[in-house]
Amino acid sequence: MAKAWYPVIDYSICTACGICVAQCTHGVYDAKKAPTPVVASPVLCVDHCHGCGNRCPVGAITYVGEDTEWTPPNSASVQDEAGCSCGGDCAAKKTVLVEYLYLDLNTCERCIGTDQELKEVLDTLAPALALAGYTVEYRKVEMTTREIAIQNRFLSSPTIRVNGRDLCAAVAENDCGCCGEISGTQVDCRVFEYGGETFEVPPKEMLAEGILSAVFGEKGDTQRDTDYEMPKNLRSFYDGKQNKTECGCGGGNCCG
Repeated sequence: MAKAWYPVIDYSICTACGICVAQCTHGVYDAKKAPTPVVASPVLCVDHCHGCGNRCPVGAITYVGEDTEWTPPNSASVQDEAGCSCGGDCAAKKTVLVEYLYLDLNTCERCIGTDQELKEVLDTLAPALALAGYTVEYRKVEMTTREIAIQNRFLSSPTIRVNGRDLCAAVAENDCGCCGEISGTQVDCRVFEYGGETFEVPPKEMLAEGILSAVFGEKGDTQRDTDYEMPKNLRSFYDGKQNKTECGCGGGNCCG
């Protein structure tokens, strides 16, 4: 193990995807703080292991003691690390992190439909991306609480991010009766604009084009690059859910 070698996290760009925590087999990170990476045991890091840094989809990890001219994969190309004392497990891999953030998969038709479309697209794209040397990591998170939504800097439901970047350039929404039923309030949820049309469930062509563009095209801002304030629309949703829970009426007239 290393005395002067351990990862340092740039929280200004970290998306808290949890890949580094899940992939580290040496106990360097505090698993209880996952998905946020917290370096709890730096002395357990293997000398010159770049395993977590190679897998970070936004290049948020560097190392104390770095003297190999290694750079995060998303800012420069990386060479395989055959001599790593980690046994080769940290050999450079290009990661595509796809995040699906949503409010509900039991009632909301657009969340359910988008989930199904995204799964089919990823099943189709993953083998082709693997041929190009990419590993697809899929993270699906239900925004069950206000705190989880804030942690993920959630703007609209559903949201699809690729390597920390929203698949949509802007947020467009319309009234969602399903989520309104859940919260007892009027809720606007995301719609997807593609080819001059508006869809409540994005077409496969849009998803495939957006994912490939995020991987191979020009890099835009990640959600962590911008200031975050929870939209009023979502605040109303969580307030409504809480009121229904506290009332215990199941969404009857007194919660309407």
